[in-house]
Amino acid sequence: MSENALRGLPAVHRFLSDPRIAAFDAVLGRERVKTAVQAVLEDVRISPGLENASASLPALSTAVLERLERERCESLLPLVNATGVLLHTNLGRAPLAPEALDAVTRLGAGYTNLEYDVLEGRRGSRYERTNALLTGLTGAAGALVVNNCAAAVLLVLDTFAKDREVIVARGELVEIGGGFRLPDVMRRSGAVLVEAGSTNKTYIEDYERALSPRTALLLRTHPSNYAMTGFVAHVDARALSALRRRAGIPLVEDLGSGALVDLAEYGLPHERTVREALAEGVDLVTFSGDKVLGGPQAGIIAGSAALIARLRSNPLLRALRVDKLTLAALGATLQLYASPERRNEIPFFAMLRTSLDDLRRRAQAYCAAVPQAAAVPSSAYAGGGTLAQCEVPSIAIEITPPGGARTLVERLRKRELPIVARIEEGRVLLDLRTILPHQDPFVIDALRQVLE
Repeated sequence: MSENALRGLPAVHRFLSDPRIAAFDAVLGRERVKTAVQAVLEDVRISPGLENASASLPALSTAVLERLERERCESLLPLVNATGVLLHTNLGRAPLAPEALDAVTRLGAGYTNLEYDVLEGRRGSRYERTNALLTGLTGAAGALVVNNCAAAVLLVLDTFAKDREVIVARGELVEIGGGFRLPDVMRRSGAVLVEAGSTNKTYIEDYERALSPRTALLLRTHPSNYAMTGFVAHVDARALSALRRRAGIPLVEDLGSGALVDLAEYGLPHERTVREALAEGVDLVTFSGDKVLGGPQAGIIAGSAALIARLRSNPLLRALRVDKLTLAALGATLQLYASPERRNEIPFFAMLRTSLDDLRRRAQAYCAAVPQAAAVPSSAYAGGGTLAQCEVPSIAIEITPPGGARTLVERLRKRELPIVARIEEGRVLLDLRTILPHQDPFVIDALRQVLE
């Protein structure tokens, strides 16, 4: 671009006075918006041969808006989950109950007794804040909360098995979300992995042969989002518990999602609970707080009081500890387990409890307002790793747009409040089981606008 043309570029204040651009001030801040304008203008200055039309105020304003929209989407945003996956890892897993959100607001707005003993007037322990709730719900003698389940496993291995051997069935060497693999976590902890049995069949004799003077732990892991069927054999926890008593070493189990109640009450397959694992002789159980428990991201360790005490004395715990907001949300969520009625206030359980008739009634409002919409049977999924393939009967809004399913899905996704739907056989499906009821009017309005 010529020097004269560069001198003729619009001034920054002309962009900042554009209402469309100024609207981003509230989201990104005035300085960040100004920086985006300056970056677009700088791109023009260093782009040789750029046509004058591309450097006009309307064209540059469009470029600024596109840049600001990208930056907005890089921030943490609320969105509508219309995928039908209740515990969607990419979408933040479990929505929090109103009581948990209230606790975060109330306790986050001021000071708390996070590490202060109000009765004694001296320093207290943050690790006691949820201990009574967790031990009451699981039957454990002690409990500890860290920042996620992988951290819980890492802390256990670092505490009890550093430079020593841990025996794991070969078929349980799982990979969890994001490509993190159990053998990698074990290596980082300093533990030495010893594999027992074969991929599909493991017997108690395999564990016995793997024992050595350097063995520190027996470790069971939940297969999470995969299953082996057919010619398989596994060793149950009771048999391993008898072996660990003879060997004088702890038995640890990573349950992953970690159900606190029988999920069969909600129409899902029975998932072994934390209480059941401990009753079968497991010394320590690790599990997540943000999956089927329905709380915030956290890793929970429950079990032997003596072993929990050793975990608390590990200096690594300080790097893995949770803050007051996580403890507030987790504590409020755990209190909802006091009764089945209160438990249904947790969004995960509320979604599972919603009847097909209720979903059909909601679907009628969509079909009445959006001519292209039809209500169809659908299969939602529990998600959350351990229940990834568990189908939940549902109702979806089906749309076959003339412009193509991908175009519609993209337009919905790029709304100010993004709507994430799924595509099946050229149709766009918005599953009502994961669209929260109060979001219905917004989704209906968005569909009407994008389909016009």
